[in-house]
Amino acid sequence: MGIQEYEKEGKQKMKTLAIITARGGSKRIPRKNIKEFNGKPIMAYSIEAAVGSGVFDRVMVSTEDEEIADIAKRYGAEVPFYRSEQTAGDYATTSDVLNEVIAEYEKRGEQFDIIACIYPTAPFITAGRLKEAVEALQKSDADSLIPVVRFSFPPQRAMEIRDGYLVFRQPEYINTRSQDLTPHYHDVGQFYVFRTESFVKNQRIMAGKILPMELPETEVQDIDNPVDWQLAELKYKLMSEQNG
Repeated sequence: MGIQEYEKEGKQKMKTLAIITARGGSKRIPRKNIKEFNGKPIMAYSIEAAVGSGVFDRVMVSTEDEEIADIAKRYGAEVPFYRSEQTAGDYATTSDVLNEVIAEYEKRGEQFDIIACIYPTAPFITAGRLKEAVEALQKSDADSLIPVVRFSFPPQRAMEIRDGYLVFRQPEYINTRSQDLTPHYHDVGQFYVFRTESFVKNQRIMAGKILPMELPETEVQDIDNPVDWQLAELKYKLMSEQNG
């Protein structure tokens, strides 16, 4: 059941939180989370999408970095507390960060039913996609929702090199038409929406029933190195032109 349905029936609205994970350290692209992307800090796109979606009671940035915190506030996010030394290190996991945020809010007397974990280097996220994701999870009995994209080439046709020669990993599919092969998908690495209760119980987002949100390739781009960054800027401009 979505937000509007809850309000119409007089039921208590689910409390929602958006957590944008943006630590200061970055090895491959220095200061990656606030590096300028098509005219503004890349983190700003995630913040503006979360705020603009209208489905979150709070939009916060989890960081240990004062400059990142200042930029986050400038674009409309809250930074009610800083990360601990443990969750700011190279080996801290996303789950570590989420647990810390959930626990800190509970200390302050706030609990949330649904949380969105949003990455700060995902400029293709839109307010519409986030709204769609949160409402889809609310209406379902799923534990989480994950945006995915279809593999552009069928993985069943994958090859590997053995003893210097190419061989098919699954030779039984050599003569199968591509359209007859089951589509495979992978996580796009933009955001995750999940029920807090399920995450706390399982200590991972990908647990229980997972709803898919399939995205087109035009809205997806990994940004792990400078070449990825340039490709993402070109793709973003193309998407912007297509969307007016």
